[in-house]
Amino acid sequence: MCGIIGYTGPRQAIGILLKGLENLEYRGYDSAGVSILNNVEGIRTFRSAGKLENLKKLISAEGENSSQEGSSGVGHTRWATHGAPTEQNAHPHSDCTGDLTVVHNGIVENFSEIKEALKKSGHVFASETDSETIPHLIESLLLETKSIDEAVRNAALRIRGANAIVVISKSEPGKILAVRLGNAGGITIGYGEGEMYVASDLSALIEH
Repeated sequence: MCGIIGYTGPRQAIGILLKGLENLEYRGYDSAGVSILNNVEGIRTFRSAGKLENLKKLISAEGENSSQEGSSGVGHTRWATHGAPTEQNAHPHSDCTGDLTVVHNGIVENFSEIKEALKKSGHVFASETDSETIPHLIESLLLETKSIDEAVRNAALRIRGANAIVVISKSEPGKILAVRLGNAGGITIGYGEGEMYVASDLSALIEH
């Protein structure tokens, strides 16, 4: 079980994501991470092994700067299944280009098959996780369609198992794509004034 949160709207995302992860840490404390979509620098990702406090220290040590700014982003707290509880295996995971980022809860039952096919077509993987196959699969499907929505839908059709997936893309700032496959533990959508949230459960959104 893992915890997922996403935000897009007029406010700075990083504080909202970290606060949401505090309320989701009971779902996993092996590692944590956030990705922020910055209109100037693209997607910036921060990840750390261990409890959420380690991620907060990592971000704080860097000091506030423009690369942490952005009004869209995703966050994740992990309970390790495939792959050790390391920074390398922490979410979010990206494709080869770094233009799209994914957080994931569940198990991709056919990830070995998908991963081998993607490696043969030139994709390079940075982790041991089943989750990392998802952004690479979406990237490969974007060669067939320029629509991120369609690529995510097509990826969902190829994945087996119960999975909750949230995607942000540099090509579609201000948009979060969420998919639930099977009994994946829930996706909760929150609507605000000119802003939207997605999370594993209501505890991450209740104060908004």
